[in-house]
Amino acid sequence: MVRSVSRLVTVSAKISEELKRRMDELKIKPSKIIREAIEYEVKLREAEELKNMLDEAEPILAKLSVERAVRSIREDRRSR
Repeated sequence: MVRSVSRLVTVSAKISEELKRRMDELKIKPSKIIREAIEYEVKLREAEELKNMLDEAEPILAKLSVERAVRSIREDRRSR
């Protein structure tokens, strides 16, 4: 697996002293949890954006017939 090398940045969150104390007692490391939560939220929002784009494209795509698409592809192949 090839991983791209990217620069890391620091983000922070303010939490109550009580929550921090409970995290310490439970030996919870916040960095992994925060990173996973942010990655999940980014994926969720990207999926929502994609769905919105598909919803906008649906009326346009509905006007296209499969036959017309096939004919266009065949004509394009013949012209090469």
